[in-house]
Amino acid sequence: MFRLSDLFILLAVAASFLVSGFLWFNGYREEGLFTAMWVPSILCFGIYFKASSIMGRLDE
Repeated sequence: MFRLSDLFILLAVAASFLVSGFLWFNGYREEGLFTAMWVPSILCFGIYFKASSIMGRLDE
């Protein structure tokens, strides 16, 4: 099931990806790499809370 919270996580990932690409191609390579590292971190954050939500429903 796709929830509103999933949409916000994906929007944060997309924004981070776009900002990192913008920084990289405008000559700010280190800042672009730093921002690009946020993408997997945000995805892991979203997966953790999605799994926690699912496990919480199974316990009830």
